[in-house]
Amino acid sequence: MGRGDSPYPKDWFRLAVKDFQRVTKRLAERDADDAAFHLQQAIEKFLKGYLLSRGWRLKRIHDVEALLSEAAGYDERLERFRTLCQRVAGYYLIERYPTFEEGPSCAEVRSAYEQARAFVRSLRGGGTISRGT
Repeated sequence: MGRGDSPYPKDWFRLAVKDFQRVTKRLAERDADDAAFHLQQAIEKFLKGYLLSRGWRLKRIHDVEALLSEAAGYDERLERFRTLCQRVAGYYLIERYPTFEEGPSCAEVRSAYEQARAFVRSLRGGGTISRGT
């Protein structure tokens, strides 16, 4: 593991919740690109937390679809979120690389966020993440 990487699921969930909260703030500010980026980050971190809670060894990976494939190995019901992960996978690139000129709209990010809430509830065992999510 690299410096700053944690093997503890609760650490990843804590960071994921912060990113999830940033999504709603950025949407309120009409900043779809940054909201999209934080949505991808939240899903990535929730997936890593879920996987770590199952004994997975932490990897430096940002591909949420690949992480979903690993998570589905523990619970095949998570496969129903494949389309969501495919959609948000590209959100990581929008804010990072200048070749992407147009990102998703606020409505598109809001829709993905609502789907992500259901996904996160599945990852967290049907419980709530935290207040407001």
